[in-house]
Amino acid sequence: MAALLFSLLALFLCHQPSATATSCGVADHGSTLQVLHVNSPCSPFRPKTSFSWADSVLQMQAQDKTRLQYLSSLVAGRSIVPVASGRAVTQNPTYIVRLNIGTPPQHLLVALDTSNDAAWIPCAGCIGCSSSTFDPAKSSTFKPLRCGSPQCSLVPNGGCGSASCGFNTTYGSSSISAGLVQDNITLATDSVRGYTFGCVQKTTGSSFPAQGLLGLGRGPLSLMSQTTNLYQSTFSYCLPGYKSVNFAGSLRLGPHSQPIRIKTTPLLRNPRRSSLYYVNLLAIRVGRKVLDIPPSAFAFDPNTGAGTVFDSGTVFTILVKPAYVAVRDEVRRRMRGATVTSLGGFDTCYSGAISVPTMTFMFSGMNVTLPQENFVIRSSAGSTACLAMAAAPEGAVNSALNVIASFQQQNHRILIDGGKSRLGVAREACS
Repeated sequence: MAALLFSLLALFLCHQPSATATSCGVADHGSTLQVLHVNSPCSPFRPKTSFSWADSVLQMQAQDKTRLQYLSSLVAGRSIVPVASGRAVTQNPTYIVRLNIGTPPQHLLVALDTSNDAAWIPCAGCIGCSSSTFDPAKSSTFKPLRCGSPQCSLVPNGGCGSASCGFNTTYGSSSISAGLVQDNITLATDSVRGYTFGCVQKTTGSSFPAQGLLGLGRGPLSLMSQTTNLYQSTFSYCLPGYKSVNFAGSLRLGPHSQPIRIKTTPLLRNPRRSSLYYVNLLAIRVGRKVLDIPPSAFAFDPNTGAGTVFDSGTVFTILVKPAYVAVRDEVRRRMRGATVTSLGGFDTCYSGAISVPTMTFMFSGMNVTLPQENFVIRSSAGSTACLAMAAAPEGAVNSALNVIASFQQQNHRILIDGGKSRLGVAREACS
């Protein structure tokens, strides 16, 4: 099966952009950080085997099932750790930024996760971590937090085996043991003193990002919550299209330099898991046709976790089955009897182009119209094109969760304004 899938993915092979054509030396500036795709030519995590961007993105499709399980565990308030047979299943976030930590600063490339709160940094001596770690002994500003500290009550499964605060948690298919600590961090040219994060001491599984993670969620230990005075709970990010040479975008922190004219929709709060960015999705339009989807498919229910979230770590948008079937059937109807094939987890593929010019997600107060490049993935030769979405699995805790994922967000600026409790979307060439 793996060999068959790989041979199908080979349909999407194209010439790999050379690293010499990139802007890997672009420096972060002000409150703006360069966002790199993990498979960018500028990324140290890029696979040694050369794949096209489309091929790399397709391989990430297999991670989305695990990612959805992880998001659902956040909604349910309990851990769901998938068990993989054969090749390890990973669900690492797809985008990374530069982070300087400690005094003098030590440099790491940490993964961005808009659905996670705390920062988790692998520390020297960590069992199961990569060779790139933060060494607290070399930082004059490093400080472990004691058990009685207010922050200790905010971490999951906190414990006090010693005087310092420790905790255990899961992330995708990984289990993590860490101590809660503080140190100074620098993002672009902004300094944040006494930032609270998890100093990871042990990890098992394959999901933990190689050099750590920076949480951009809504919870009390997230970057936005810890820097309210500096950034006023506001940030935006722009993710490039998968055909971009550099596959690099930007992360803007704070209210300055954010788009002034931008369509927005209210953010909804789920008290059971405050980190997720819920929005009110009302309908989906394909071309000019508003699809017949029952309102229950999009209904927000904080008790069950049902509703719609924006997430940077899921690659392809996931819709509950009634919504996905309506989208899929309308695409097939417009193809007027053309032969439908499948590719991996994509069940609606054709030889040649798909004749759907636009797709619109209709939110409360905001419509987001996507061009084909945001919902169709095609081979470099243009011979095969697939609807780049999937249905949520039925009968599972995650079956009622719709996820607006990174492929659909590409070449759009996503604004999170926590102070005004709104999410905005504006079309922008991110590369």
